[in-house]
Amino acid sequence: MAKVKVATAWLDCCSGCHMSFLDLDEALIDLADVMELTATPITDIKEFSSVDIGIIEGSVSNPHDEEVAKDLRANCKILMVLGDCACFGGINSMRNLFTKEEVLRRYYIETESTKNGKIPSSEDIPPLLEQVKPVNQVVKVDCYVPGCPPSSKAIHYALTELLEGRIPVLPSEMMRFD
Repeated sequence: MAKVKVATAWLDCCSGCHMSFLDLDEALIDLADVMELTATPITDIKEFSSVDIGIIEGSVSNPHDEEVAKDLRANCKILMVLGDCACFGGINSMRNLFTKEEVLRRYYIETESTKNGKIPSSEDIPPLLEQVKPVNQVVKVDCYVPGCPPSSKAIHYALTELLEGRIPVLPSEMMRFD
């Protein structure tokens, strides 16, 4: 039987959700028997190909994040989002209390340790969107695994359900970090 192909991406985030994924430890060995990781920050493959399951961590904060979310959605049958940033906007969405200009000015010019600061301008730095968004405000999401980060148990449960052909609904005891 062919392995289920899985691709993952991280957007604007701390990468804690991918760390929780790696915290599956020896369960990863069992999953590797039925699942093939394709493009992920873990494998360092950059281009998405057609996969069964796409997983996104992080919120959408710039046009590059939007492109990545749309590209993975276009290349996967089921899209799962991991963590509070992807599910709800997370801590990144705290910047929505301010204008983009206020955030950039405070960060690059007004911080106490900044001397002669200026807001950088480069093609390599994507411009900020006006507001940080959860993934479902950009693309269709099929299942959610909240948490900051979600526990490895919750991730394992969700992946196992998906591999069995079911959309996971996390039990309430998995909706908090112990």
